[in-house]
Amino acid sequence: MPPADAVATARALAPAFDERIVHWQHTHGRSELPWQNTRDPYRVWLSEVMLQQTQVSTVLGYFARFLDRFPDVAALAAGTEDEVFALWSGLGYYSRARNMHRCAQEVMARFGGVFPRRAEALVTLPGIGRSTAAAIAAFCFGERVAILDGNVKRVLTRVLGFGGDLSASANERVLWDAAGVLLPPAGRRAAIGRYTQGLMDLGATVCLPRKPACLLCPVGELCAARREGRPEHYPVKTRRLRRTAQSLWLWLACDGRGGVWLEKRPARGVWAGLYCLPVFDGRAALDDALPPQAIAADLPPFVHVLTHKDLHLHPVRTLGAAPAGGGRWFSAEEWPGLGLPAPIRKLLQAETG
Repeated sequence: MPPADAVATARALAPAFDERIVHWQHTHGRSELPWQNTRDPYRVWLSEVMLQQTQVSTVLGYFARFLDRFPDVAALAAGTEDEVFALWSGLGYYSRARNMHRCAQEVMARFGGVFPRRAEALVTLPGIGRSTAAAIAAFCFGERVAILDGNVKRVLTRVLGFGGDLSASANERVLWDAAGVLLPPAGRRAAIGRYTQGLMDLGATVCLPRKPACLLCPVGELCAARREGRPEHYPVKTRRLRRTAQSLWLWLACDGRGGVWLEKRPARGVWAGLYCLPVFDGRAALDDALPPQAIAADLPPFVHVLTHKDLHLHPVRTLGAAPAGGGRWFSAEEWPGLGLPAPIRKLLQAETG
């Protein structure tokens, strides 16, 4: 279906679509997750940020630990970035943690510690995009506003048979318009939270990227992709980021008592703002930095896979020699509590245990 027809198709489906989603969510959707069954915008916001490009099973533990240390937005705003990074360590996409901390501070400074109730105000806060703002507004304040995260894009493009390339912003705007048309009508505003959750649940559990369970889908009879027999054709997105590779050498300086030398990474670039081993672009650069008396031992190299880049990491271990420049020794009791990149934490656990 051409993008131009999406809104008209949505109007034709709307009367049946939202009712089926709401009913299905009530009987088959998820209801046991710790950020559900609440109208607390802090908890909903925290879960929405953590769930961006991250599996529910991974988020569960992080969510509980975060709430234990930062039970509300005031506590998070008062915490340090290092504390936030330490709790986030291993979850990836660390810009989310940095923006989350800034967002909490702005909620305190601009809104007196109370999250705004409207999506148009929420989207002005750091790290809150249009879909996240809509989810908070819908779940917590009952605003009739559409979400369009990755799972929902997949559901709606399949149901509508939306063949527009979502790499083009114009096509994504049309899909946003269609998503708005499919919302429960104003007279059923109380259903907006369950409808929103239902779309998320459907995309996460039934309308999967590969091998969708079409026979279990509550809107299967309305779905253009199912009629075509090719649901995996949707959504269409042709532009792909080119995958790259980078080799880095890591200086693992140990003090012999479980302590290591760590320095804070720059605010931009890989592992920005995290504590890390000294990083070098080549072995020669690392050798130049070693003091003359240092005895270096090469450890087995390994690969850490990021979304669009493979990091080939080459650790080199020394004992007692301290790198020059910024950084300091962190004891065996100190470094586990720092915000560390996941591969660095794993390396330290293996080599200093």
